[in-house]
Amino acid sequence: MEKEHTGRPDVNLNQADCQNCHEQQLLQQANFTCPPNTFAYIVQPGDTMFLIAQRFGVSLDALIAANPQIPDPSDIRPGQTVCVPQAATICPPNTFAYTVQPGDTMFLIAQRFGVSLDALIAANPQIPNPNLILPGQTVCVPTAAPPGECPPNTIVYVVQPGDTMFFIAQRFGVSLNALIAANPQIPNPNQIRPGQRICVPRAPAPPGCPPGSTRYTVQPGDSMFTIARRFGVSLDALIRANPQISNPSLIFPGQQLCIPPR
Repeated sequence: MEKEHTGRPDVNLNQADCQNCHEQQLLQQANFTCPPNTFAYIVQPGDTMFLIAQRFGVSLDALIAANPQIPDPSDIRPGQTVCVPQAATICPPNTFAYTVQPGDTMFLIAQRFGVSLDALIAANPQIPNPNLILPGQTVCVPTAAPPGECPPNTIVYVVQPGDTMFFIAQRFGVSLNALIAANPQIPNPNQIRPGQRICVPRAPAPPGCPPGSTRYTVQPGDSMFTIARRFGVSLDALIRANPQISNPSLIFPGQQLCIPPR
């Protein structure tokens, strides 16, 4: 007599299929690249989407929406990749934005840019747990030399994209060694970032400049307005300090300007 079919083998088969399905999902996740404005987080034991959203200060809905590759947000497993939305971080004045790199910690970032760990943490209230930062996150780094902390006979300059210490020294007509010596707060002169403030020794101004002025060489894209704003002086004061410029609306790279004291 033929045995009655109980259906149990089918149940075992379905369980095996589910296990294989999960393994395939993990394999796909391992090769998954998170989209722009998100960073990758590897699910840890005990994690849920709710806890991950809470940990990184994003809404649960936003976290789920950023992960369409996860078919069931209530079923995530250790080892999966979750894409965490990167909230638009607008760094406050006297700080600059830094993107966390693999291996970074808040301590290492503070050490790299010559700021205290307490100051770095205070500048980043959007990071709920300073002990947990991930590659792709934005950290606001306090500038190492705020106005008023530069030594006498120097001026404060805000580093621009593409700047190096060599280019800045060349631009202001000072030696590289003198520029480095004026900035002991910068631990690695080969590593400066846009938004940092550095102290530039005053070079002899062109003949006829007002006392206390410094020399500046016009760069591509400069205008009298942007130069005045960069050095914290009024446009009128900058124009008055440069009577040799017949048309302040027309300046060229390589021209020498007198930057009046603030």
